[in-house]
Order: sequence, then C-alpha cells, then structure tokens
Amino acid sequence: MSEEKIIDGMQYGFVPNRHLWYFEYYTPGNCGIFMKMNRHLYSAQSKYQRIDIFETDFFGRVFSLDGITMTTEKDDFFYHEMLVHVPMFMHPNPKKVLVIGGGDGGSVREVLKHKSVEKVIMCEIDEMVVEAAKKYLPVTASKLDDPRVELVFEDGSQFVRNFKNEFDVIIIDSTDPTAGEGGHLFTEDFYKACFDALKENGTLSAESEDWLYDGAWLRLAYSRIKKVFPVTKLYLGFMPTYPSGMWGYTFASKGIDPIKDFDPEKVKNFGEELKYYNEEIHKAAFALPTFLKKELENL
Repeated sequence: MSEEKIIDGMQYGFVPNRHLWYFEYYTPGNCGIFMKMNRHLYSAQSKYQRIDIFETDFFGRVFSLDGITMTTEKDDFFYHEMLVHVPMFMHPNPKKVLVIGGGDGGSVREVLKHKSVEKVIMCEIDEMVVEAAKKYLPVTASKLDDPRVELVFEDGSQFVRNFKNEFDVIIIDSTDPTAGEGGHLFTEDFYKACFDALKENGTLSAESEDWLYDGAWLRLAYSRIKKVFPVTKLYLGFMPTYPSGMWGYTFASKGIDPIKDFDPEKVKNFGEELKYYNEEIHKAAFALPTFLKKELENL
C-alpha cells in the first residue's frame, strides 16, 4: 500500500497524489471497516461532534460522526426500515410520531410512507447534522422539508419530558452511546419519559447496538426498557456497515405484542416500496439465537 495512506476515522484529510482511506475501529487497533474515499464532501466540528460526509465507489455517500459510520447510501434502508416499520405496523393507526435523533432523515422518510401519519416531530440535538444531510445526503434526507415534519433542535432526552399521552409511535434513532450525545438516550429516566409521552396503544422502537462488540450497551438498553414497558422484545436485522453486521433493536409498548398482535396483511397490502422489511422478516426478526436468548433471560 505504498501509494495509499490509511487515516484513522478521527483524523480526516486529503493527502496529495495519494488515496485517502477512512478506517473505523470496532475494537482498539484490531478490527473494523475501511473505505477508500473519492471525495471528502463535508467536514465540520459542531458543538457536539465531528461531522463528515464523503463519497466512495461502493457505498456511495457515507455519513459519520466522530469517526463512527452512521449511514451509507448503499445500505441505509436495512437499518431505517427495521427501526421504523416494526413499531409503525404494530400501531393500529399511527398519526403522530416522535423521532428522537435521526438527523440524517432516514427514519422520517420511512415514517412518512405510512399514509395515516399527520405529523412527525424530529428532535435532533445537532442542527449542523440536519443542515449537512439536507445538502449532501439527498437519499436519506428527502422528506425533511415535508410540511408534516417539524424539526426541533434540542436534547431529545429532555424534550420528550414535555409530553404526556401525546404520541402514537416514538422512534429512538440515536447515535452510538460512545459518539456525540448518544449516551443520554440510553438511560432509564429517558425511557420512563418516553412511556409517559406515548398514548395507551403507543409503540416504541430503539436502536440497541450489536451483541458482539457492544454487548454491554445492548444488554443495558434492553434491561432498562424492560423495567419501564410491560411489553419489551429484542429483535435483530442485518446492517452491513455497522459493527458485526447483526444489529439489535428493542420494541416496546404498553400492551401490544409484536408477534401475537401482528397482522401480516397490513404489510402485504402496503402501497409504498420496502426494500428490506416484509411480513416474513417481521416475524423472523424476533427469533433470537440461543446465546442471546439466554443472556436476556438472565438480565
């Protein structure tokens, strides 16, 4: 690799006459993901985090925070469809939705595929993320200017405390707890505030990290949500550019069961394009491997 230079994900910069590589470590100095950049489109340090957007041949445009991959044009639908459509299809008639985090716009895009939705509030702490996404990530941010969308730039863990019995669905599209302000969205007090903000038949989903590299965070998120919500179930989905490729999500509600109460006909008759999620995937996602079932049983 004499004509190339590998630069750690936290230290971007073009090297004249050489290729630039993005490298995100999953464990310190041992393993991770690397991508060769074609163009570095955007780089800025906000009040909260380092924001970078760059182009690659294979993944298209890539968005990272503090050197951690958030989304790519190639596979963003893997993550956003699984995070959003599981709770959306489980609600009988979702009209008002709160997205906490999700500044790239992918979750809002998926929420608005449901015709019943009248209003989406997206609470993202970092306005610079949204500004960058609108300019450089047209695939994910395509619906952020929709008239049904209200953008709020506040700490989501505090903002949700302003509401009682308000939302049909809450989607927690947080950054990794090790990046930016993501850790505030993994506390038991925050999940209690989400419980209070949901209507009686409300549903919730929360990104919950992966078992292999971030198992402690997955267990922590699941166990804390389980203390608050009567119905709490972990489900899994593939996510190629996230650590391990096996991503965890937590579904929660005050009474709706995502397996027993699931109606596959709603998904079969859905009029919008879905590239990952379908009725078989919904049911299969809640079938957990034995080692993970045992871990959750012991929490």
